Amino acid sequence: MISIQREGALLVVGVFGEITLADYRRFEQEVVEQLQKAGQVNVLVDLRDMLGYTLDVVLEDIKFLRSHSHDVGRVAMLSDARWAPWSAWLSQLFVNAEIRVFDDEGVARSWLTGSEV
Repeated sequence: MISIQREGALLVVGVFGEITLADYRRFEQEVVEQLQKAGQVNVLVDLRDMLGYTLDVVLEDIKFLRSHSHDVGRVAMLSDARWAPWSAWLSQLFVNAEIRVFDDEGVARSWLTGSEV
């Protein structure tokens, strides 16, 4: 399950339990709508409560990232999982976005807005 909130040009996505293809397609729709309004989007993805994902989500993610490789500015992933940095690195192969993993939401939000110290 996911929750999605818009905060200006920022999409805040929370993932709870297992993310399904229907969840991911909802995320895609929100990104496309945000792009139509703002031209580019930054994303904060909270993965701290994610338990897993299905293979079809991984394949859809790769396809979506490739088709929007220049549309995303920055992506901040909130996670303390060991796989998160690898996932961020792999995603960077498909997009021009800056992707970083954080364990602190405040620091992640500061980085997304460019106001980090």
